[in-house]
Amino acid sequence: MLLTTHALTGAILGKNISNLWLLIPLSLVLHFTMDHLRHGEYVESFDSRTAFSNTWWKVGLDISISAIVLLAFLYFNKFDVIQTRNILLGSFFSAFPDLLTVIYWKFKFKLLAPIYHFHSWCHKYPRGVKERNWTLRNSVNDIAISLIAIMLFIF
Repeated sequence: MLLTTHALTGAILGKNISNLWLLIPLSLVLHFTMDHLRHGEYVESFDSRTAFSNTWWKVGLDISISAIVLLAFLYFNKFDVIQTRNILLGSFFSAFPDLLTVIYWKFKFKLLAPIYHFHSWCHKYPRGVKERNWTLRNSVNDIAISLIAIMLFIF
């Protein structure tokens, strides 16, 4: 899943859930649930020595799009401070498992290995199969979920 998709869905949770003790775990569960859906990934194989440099700009672009969309919604909707905080926390924690994956992938912190393996297990399709390639067919769930999240923000 794109970070933008995770961030938007987590933001929707934050918009509608005021209890942080509920929001944060639900954002994490939502991340792992969405990763089970068929989706394309722009991240190259984690085994490649050049994958990090080839992927870094894509991650930056994805995060930038997320930030621009969320900041626009926050600016035009004039949410109060608590709701803004919750939207940002829901967005952050919904994308957080991917951050931990990148940290584990790059630095091999043993403490993060169980989270990395659970995250990998949550994906219906293993890394490297055609169902994880970046194609329109594999990105339909990303597109649909992101559009639904945008519509929920607007209405």
